[in-house]
Amino acid sequence: MAGRTGIISLEGLCQPDLLEAATAWLKSLSNERIASAHTLRAYQSDLRQFLTYLQEHMGGPVALKDISDASLTDFRGYLSKKAMKGNGTTTRARAVSSLRTFYKWLDRNGYLHNASLKLLSTPKRPHKVPRPMEIGQVFTLLDTLEGDWMMIRDRALFGLLYGSGLRISEALQLNMGGVGSGQSMLRVTGKGNKQREVPLLPESIRLIQAYDATCPHIRDDGDPLFVGERGDRLNQGMAQKRMRNLRRQLGLSESATPHALRHSYATHLLGAGLNLREVQELLGHASLSTTQRYTEVNYEELLATFKKAHPRARG
Repeated sequence: MAGRTGIISLEGLCQPDLLEAATAWLKSLSNERIASAHTLRAYQSDLRQFLTYLQEHMGGPVALKDISDASLTDFRGYLSKKAMKGNGTTTRARAVSSLRTFYKWLDRNGYLHNASLKLLSTPKRPHKVPRPMEIGQVFTLLDTLEGDWMMIRDRALFGLLYGSGLRISEALQLNMGGVGSGQSMLRVTGKGNKQREVPLLPESIRLIQAYDATCPHIRDDGDPLFVGERGDRLNQGMAQKRMRNLRRQLGLSESATPHALRHSYATHLLGAGLNLREVQELLGHASLSTTQRYTEVNYEELLATFKKAHPRARG
């Protein structure tokens, strides 16, 4: 099975019984939970690294019984090795999450039960505050994108990320029929295949129409909205590369990414008076705590302004 899951790369690490179980698990992630290609690659990579670790200690392919008998020391040793290789807390925390997801599935489907993994502490992820761009930086970035049709495409894409707060993956999934003249709302498909509607600004429509008028590729309603040089759906890697080139040109920091435009959208809306629940709905966050990170950005800006303005703030 060499499709989205890439299970073939586990061959040689597993005994047939474990390979069969791992294949079934990854199929379930792909078909039942509709996990994204990125998530599937992450799970598969984490599982491969864990099995490689066990194989090195055992001296041969790993069987279901081996992962069933894995001890807390085995799991801790695996994380320690990842740390020694320079993997940060976020990567190690994801590895634990992947293993727990796999083991829960194995338990639920009657393959095995392992109580030791429940005792493993998840590495504490560093608390990150989103780094939005300033409003002036966003406008300068968009105004700079003039020239060939691909630059006009980038302006439409980046303008949509900022104008509607989309993830880059959500914007690149859009088809021609999803955005029309006079349309005020945009339906997007987010994480977990959940759909939501977000406001579509007239300026975003104007930028998309300008891009469509210059795009050399003829597209119907079911075709991708944003396409690459050959007319195929534009991929995230190319969009991110275009942003990297643009920020170097403008002298912006490395935090100026496509996702930073979504951060900027949320931060600027909160600064303009929208409440957390409203912004949560617009962003498609499952948890309000995720949206609350943006209030910390505003607080840091407020504190910096306070220290500059208050006569007693200078020690």
